[in-house]
Amino acid sequence: MPPVGAYVVVALVAAVGTFLAMFPLRRLAVRTGFVIEPDERRIHTRVTPYGGGVAMFIAFLVAMIVASQLSQLQGIFQGSSEPLGLVLGAAVIFAVGLGDDIRDVQGTSMSAPAKMAGEVLAAMVLVFLGVTMLNFKIPLVGFLVLSPGSGWTPLLTALWVIVITNAVNLIDGLDGLATGIVAIASGALAVYGMRLVDLGYLPPDNLGPLIAVIAFGVCIGFLPHNFHPARVFMGDAGALFLGLLMAAATMVIGGRTPDVSGQTYFFFAPLFIPLFILGVPIADMAFAFIRRTAKGTGFHTPDKDHVHHRLLRLGHGPRRTVVILWAWTAALSAFVLYPLFAPPANAVIPFGAVILGLVLYTLFHPGLRKNAPPDPALAAAGPGAEENGAATTPVPGQAADGPTRAPTPLAGAEVLPGFDPRLEGGATQKQRNGAYGVPVAAPGIGPETVADSN
Repeated sequence: MPPVGAYVVVALVAAVGTFLAMFPLRRLAVRTGFVIEPDERRIHTRVTPYGGGVAMFIAFLVAMIVASQLSQLQGIFQGSSEPLGLVLGAAVIFAVGLGDDIRDVQGTSMSAPAKMAGEVLAAMVLVFLGVTMLNFKIPLVGFLVLSPGSGWTPLLTALWVIVITNAVNLIDGLDGLATGIVAIASGALAVYGMRLVDLGYLPPDNLGPLIAVIAFGVCIGFLPHNFHPARVFMGDAGALFLGLLMAAATMVIGGRTPDVSGQTYFFFAPLFIPLFILGVPIADMAFAFIRRTAKGTGFHTPDKDHVHHRLLRLGHGPRRTVVILWAWTAALSAFVLYPLFAPPANAVIPFGAVILGLVLYTLFHPGLRKNAPPDPALAAAGPGAEENGAATTPVPGQAADGPTRAPTPLAGAEVLPGFDPRLEGGATQKQRNGAYGVPVAAPGIGPETVADSN
């Protein structure tokens, strides 16, 4: 039986530590100018400090120290280099993200090769100190064992860390979005790992559940500061740090289960664990890679076609968008966990996976908005019609490409009370041009606070 009580204590320490550390760090960030100002790429309307990643890392260190002193968790720390490897690897990735945040405040950014090199370095620290997968089972291929000196181990670990950290970083585009997704995913992963320990498929000294509960704790502690409207951002320091924790947890849980046949799809197929529990950010990252490759731009070139941007363009507000993606993460996590407790559910897993994939593709595939049929009213109004407002007619005496004045609604067009198509939702035209192009359905909805959009 896993020491659930000890894990709860560690999660509480991580949550409370993050929550309390955020207050002085937020004030310090404002005083030192470690803040991000509104611009055309971001549509938050007030100066917002960075520092969430710093609070998370400090709370992580405190939680690791507390865990090392709990008698129920002594087996994880005694005679093992893995806890030290996790701390050092997390420190490396945190430093890379913090450096990028500092450059962001200064108006520049870290180059993609430099950031990638930092991610690889963090992965190599994990490999050197043993925080990596030892084996895994690929469906229809077989069970592969990675020997300690295998050349595949560093490569697979590096790829794993790069994929998971970038997936979390890319989804960090709305207030509370990445924080909530990682909280749900890490909580599910902790339950998954403890269930495997309870069934005897993982040893009690496996580091994975501890990593997962700490990630869950720091996210829960940070969320009150970060939910819309955010009072602080985690920045790349927080996003990359959380990504490394999730990468390490999935490797040491999913990559260390024995070769036992006849179990659920998720018991011994670690490749499926992050693909489902972190299905939303991984799918978003995959679409971003395809989209940016097709456009000939770099993978790290920001755009506004991520899944949360598409939901915003469908008319959802930022809070509803975040809750929808949280719900998807919870559903995918339940999809993984349910068969562990109800083995007959195995029969529906392949069909459920196909259905979920089709739904996600139908709703969020890259060509969704581009191929949408034009609005009849806008088509009738001609090319001068407002994209997100009522259909308009040209102002008499004004050329189609001349200076823009207040558009005149077509006869019979419904005009919402207090609605000004030039200042949708109270934002300036400059802000609207730099935003996501989200139609505002009713008056009183102000400009949305959105974190760094990757």
